[in-house]
This record gives sequence, structure tokens and C-alpha cells, in this order.
Amino acid sequence: MPGPRGMGRSYLTDEEKKNAPKVTSALLKRIFSYLKPYWRQLLLVLLCIAVSSVCSLFPSILTGRIIDEGLIGRNLQALIRLILMTLALHFGSNLIGVGESYLNSWIAQHISYDMRNQMYRHLQKMSQRFFTSANQGDIITRMTSDISGVESVITSTFTNILSNVITLVVAIIAMFQKNWVLALVGLVVVPLFTLPTRMAGKTRWKLAGEAQACNDEINGILNETLSVSGQLLVKLFGQEDKEYDRYKDANGRMIRLNIRERMAGRWFFMLLSTLTTIGPMLLYLVGGILIMKYDSSLTVGDITVLVALLGRMYGPVNSLLNIQVDWIRSMAMFTRIFEYYDMKVEIDDKPDAVELTGAKGEVRFDHVDFSYDGERQILKDISFTLKSGDCVAIVGPSGSGKSTIVNLIPRLWDVCAGSVTFDGHDVRDLTLHSLRDEIGVVTQETYLFNGTIRENLLYAKPEATEEEMIEACRKANILDFIERQPEGLDTMVGNRGLKLSGGEKQRISIARALLKDPALLVFDEATSALDSISEAAIQAAINPLIEERTSILIAHRLSTILAADEILVVRDGQIVERGTHKDLVNAGGTYQELYETQFSKALDQE
Repeated sequence: MPGPRGMGRSYLTDEEKKNAPKVTSALLKRIFSYLKPYWRQLLLVLLCIAVSSVCSLFPSILTGRIIDEGLIGRNLQALIRLILMTLALHFGSNLIGVGESYLNSWIAQHISYDMRNQMYRHLQKMSQRFFTSANQGDIITRMTSDISGVESVITSTFTNILSNVITLVVAIIAMFQKNWVLALVGLVVVPLFTLPTRMAGKTRWKLAGEAQACNDEINGILNETLSVSGQLLVKLFGQEDKEYDRYKDANGRMIRLNIRERMAGRWFFMLLSTLTTIGPMLLYLVGGILIMKYDSSLTVGDITVLVALLGRMYGPVNSLLNIQVDWIRSMAMFTRIFEYYDMKVEIDDKPDAVELTGAKGEVRFDHVDFSYDGERQILKDISFTLKSGDCVAIVGPSGSGKSTIVNLIPRLWDVCAGSVTFDGHDVRDLTLHSLRDEIGVVTQETYLFNGTIRENLLYAKPEATEEEMIEACRKANILDFIERQPEGLDTMVGNRGLKLSGGEKQRISIARALLKDPALLVFDEATSALDSISEAAIQAAINPLIEERTSILIAHRLSTILAADEILVVRDGQIVERGTHKDLVNAGGTYQELYETQFSKALDQE
């Protein structure tokens, strides 16, 4: 796995050692289950690796014959034949390598494709509890970096191990066939090459990590002090010199670390170059002694082959020494992914869930209790009935549980006690799709996708006609605005609707909910964050709608509340008052307090 600046590591950090996953047969079986559908392609890859690894060593072996038979033996025909054989083997090995790379990549991409689809589908089923508690960056990392890392496990770790093992075995056999004495000398030299490599790699990694941390600190200073708001604050408090000194100090530390890292690399490569020269020189020395002193049958070509094979061993041996590191990191990656796969889906369809048809929008809360974490109770004994065609307004102080009540209807959360019924069915007995298809929600936090107005409307009803969209926009009091745009419904709204005003976004959101044609409309503080002009335009859209269909209002405008058939006053998770505006305002309770502090001010602005 890459480290700072893409640099690989040949050792495990203390944290990685501590958190190394326990490798069990069940874990391995689960990992290989993703390879099972592609076992034919996998077998072909294994064959390609084996053939390519063997073929790649033969040119080194033929070099000896080229020297002995062709050059020293002065046999031009043999020289040409051996050279052509060497070229053919090189070409064949590279050609097989290309095929192996394609198959390898094909398998890795298809496995990551399967895993991403599985992860996305699983995350779609997770409840709001998961998305409100999990770190969004962590979710994206599991979906992208972790699953992408699986590709490298298949394309690099797995194939490298196999290729290196085959290369080493064939090289050692070939060396011992040539001369067992020189083969032993070569094997003794190999560790001299690998040990310094690991030591230098660890040093460079540590320095690179420190430099990266320092670079992150510098980026933080730049983001804070050179942003519009940050630079203004620096100027107003006269802290230019202090911030300059802070930046200069961090910049100096980064420069020193960069120099140390690069010099550590220089010393490493100097040592590496020296050690890679020692091996061949020892083979030449011992080989020369054998030829000159003991009248050995060893030839110059044999020594050349042994030197070439020794050079081919350095890389595989160094790579295989790191198998444990790659293995642990790979298992940790799979474990992280499986942690998400194994998260329980809290809200899902029952096996015998009922499909909701011909909905009327009648809602009933029967002694409902709810808690997000199982400890702090949010709703306590909530009971009320909303008949088809009626409108209920829910009011109360901030944080009293108003939005939580309406979120229980489409099963964004499930009740802890009691029940919520929709048209006489417990919502837990209905299919999620059919239930949510009959509920239209307009929230305070309007979310529009980065696309056109048309695309955002069609998200509610993909098969909607132009006439249906226009009618929904007319009812939402946004049609005039759309008709004034050169592109009409094809006007781009920007990321999260940033090209539109708050009121325009909210009215498009209402049109989107209307296009869905739900049996129940929920307006959750749909105008609370808007200016008075935008608020009036949205209010003009909402008022006729609540007369046409069953609706629930969480609102702070008195005119909206007055249109409701019943007002529920919620405080500390309980319905403390209920009734009409006239009854409640004279009761001297929470509603009267809200009226005097909030609703009456809104009335003055109307």
C-alpha cells in the first residue's frame, strides 16, 4: 500500500502490528468467494505467470551458451541460432506478460465492481442512525480507497508472490545445475542485499511521514490565513508578523526534512550499488579460482549465467521478505470492508410485507416512544390521529421532537414502543417503497442535485410528462420564474442548487414533492430560513395544497398554523397541548408562550 508521497513500506508500523486482523479460515473463505466466479480466468492467469516467469529466465541461461558456443567457440551459426532463441523467448515472455496483465486487471476490476455494487446497495439500506453517527469521509473511503486497494491485492500482491516464488525456484535449480559451489556463494550474498534495503526503507518512510505531516501543517496555515475570512481576521487583529513567523518556521522544518529524506536515499543507493557489485565479483573470483586452480569443467559462459541469475534473484527475495507485511495489510483492508458489509440493516421490509395501494394518507400514532441511542428518550407516549384530507400542525420549542415525529412515518427511524399506522397498517408491515411513495416531504434543508430543474423534478417521477411538471411548478408558485429563464426547465441549478435563491430552491422542492402525487404531504419548517418575500411566495403555494390533501405542518407562521384542523404542541418529547388556535392561545400554556414570542411577530410581518 502506498505511503506518504506514494512511497511503499516494507515494514509494519506499531499501530498496524497492534491492529493486525486475526486471519481465520472463515475470513479466507469469504475473501476467496469473490474470486470463485472468475476461477477460469484465474487459472489462466496462474498458467501465464508460470510460463512467463520460466521464459524470462531462459535468456539469462542462454547467455552462457552464446559466450561458450558462439563467441569462444567461434560458431557463427550457433551464435545466430542462440541469439534468435533469446529474442524469441524475450518476445514470448513479454507477450504472455501482456496477456497476464490484461486478465489480472480484468479479474481485479470485476471483483471491485462486484464489491462496490454490494457496498452501495448495503449502504442504501442503512437507517438514518448510521448516516448521522458514521463519519461521511470514512464511508467514502470504504467505498473508494479500500475497495480500490483490493485491486492492488489481486493485481500486485497475489501475482507478485507467485511470480517471485517461481522465479526463485527456477533460478536456484539452474544455478545448482551449473555449479553447486558458486550457487552457495550466490545464496550467501543475497541477504547482504536485502537487509540494508529494509533498514533504509524504514528510515526513508519515517522521514517522509514527518515531512508529510509538516506539509499538512503548512497547508492548514495557508487555508486559515489566506482565505477571505481568515485574511480579514489577520488584518483586523494585526497578526501578519505572527502568522508569517508561524509559516516560516513550518516551511523551514519541511525543507530540512526533505533534505534528510533525499540524502538518506542517496546513502541507500550508494550502499545498494556497492552490494549488488559484491555478489557478481565474488562469483567471478570463486569461479576464476575454480577454473584456474582446480581444472574445473566450469566455463566462462557458466559463470556469466550464474551472475545473471544472481541478479535476477535480488528483487524476488526482497519482495518475498515482505510477504507478511503485504499479507497483513491486505487482510486488514478486507476486514475493514467486511465490517461495513456486516453492519445490521435496522430498517428493512419484512418477508411478508404488504404493498400499499390506493392510499388515503390516514396516519395514527398510538402511544409512541422513541430514542436514538436507547438511553435518552426523545418522544414519550405520543398519540394522535390524522384523518384523510385533514391537516395537523405540530409546534413547539426547538429540539422538542417535532421533526422526529414526522420522520417516524416514512420509517427513517423505527419506534421503540407503540406503533405508527398508515391507512390502518403498521408502517413496519408495509414495504418501504410503497410506503415512502405515498409520502412527500419538504424540509428546511432543501437538497437539489447538480443538474437541470427538469432532472430534479423527474427524480420524484421519472415517467412524468411535460404537462405534469408544468402543473406541479404552477401549484408550487415557481412556474413564472422558470418561464423567465432562457432554458426553461432545462436551466442548470448548480451544485446543491447554489445558482438559485433559497426561495426558488424551496419552491422547486415543493414542485418535486407534488409531482410525486403523495397521499400525505409533510412540510417541515419549509419557510423558516427564508426572507419575508420568499416566505410569502412559498406560503402562497402551501396554503392551497393543504386544502387538497392530507398534510402535516411543522411551521412558525401563524397563518399556516391557523389553516390546520388541529394544532399539537410538543415540548420535551411529549404532546402537552392540543386543539385550535383560539383554545390554545387562551390556555396560558406553551402555545401562548410561543404565540407571544414567535407567532405574533410573524403575524406582524404578514
